[in-house]
Amino acid sequence: MSAHQYDHGHTVAGWVGFGIATVGAGVAGLGVCTASGLLIAGGAAIGVVSLLVTWALHLAGWGKGPGLRPRAEWGWRGRDSAAPGGHAECLGCRLAGRRGRGAPAAVPVMPAQRESEPETVAAAGADSVR
Repeated sequence: MSAHQYDHGHTVAGWVGFGIATVGAGVAGLGVCTASGLLIAGGAAIGVVSLLVTWALHLAGWGKGPGLRPRAEWGWRGRDSAAPGGHAECLGCRLAGRRGRGAPAAVPVMPAQRESEPETVAAAGADSVR
């Protein structure tokens, strides 16, 4: 059994991007404490590098597309099998020119919702009517 029961998207791209962004935030924070515009700009530049590295890793298959992955791919070291063709609803893939194949990912059924009773717009706003 896995340590987590849901697909939270723990991926190499996510962890590397988080690590680089943390360094950038630390440099920018040091710049604020020392009143150094150069350090603040450097921290912001490291943040931009974090975005670009995360995007490149996602396109290389070390990230995760929108929606749920197959359970076999939940491990953070697993590569995304759908990355080469692009993900249908992924902004990063669209920016890279990858349109994705197939229909958009279906919205998963929430645990409290029964599959035989689909949620409707009227039911979603029913709490405010009571």
